[in-house]
Amino acid sequence: MTTMTIQDASRRTRLSEPTLRYYEEVGLVGPILRDDRSGHRRYRETDVDDLQILACLRAMGMGIDEMRTYLANRALGNAAAGEQRDILTKHATRIEGEIATLHIHLEYLSAKAALWDARDKGDVALEAEAKTRVDAILPQLEGALR
Repeated sequence: MTTMTIQDASRRTRLSEPTLRYYEEVGLVGPILRDDRSGHRRYRETDVDDLQILACLRAMGMGIDEMRTYLANRALGNAAAGEQRDILTKHATRIEGEIATLHIHLEYLSAKAALWDARDKGDVALEAEAKTRVDAILPQLEGALR
């Protein structure tokens, strides 16, 4: 059986070594094999496969509990397909909300920049137009901050 060091597993998964240790500590992966002589971790391909999935879920902002459930369901295969779908759909809905909030932030920043640009140019008409845009965005921005 081929195994790899923690450094190799870190390079393959793009997760830091402390993250790999933490994921083992909280039970997301493992137990990881240990070298009999040195006690160093030795990762199998299956460990790295799980870690690559975790790296993707982490990059999408998924929490530890969701990741744990996702991996446990993965081991159940098709029997857990509905729950897997629900986990991903719920997370996608949360991300859609974050994207909508970011769009509001972007509109606000653009409008405020246009306002200050108009002031910098001394253009009263453009300033009034930009202020109208800012005022129109403020209620959305306040709602997004709640």
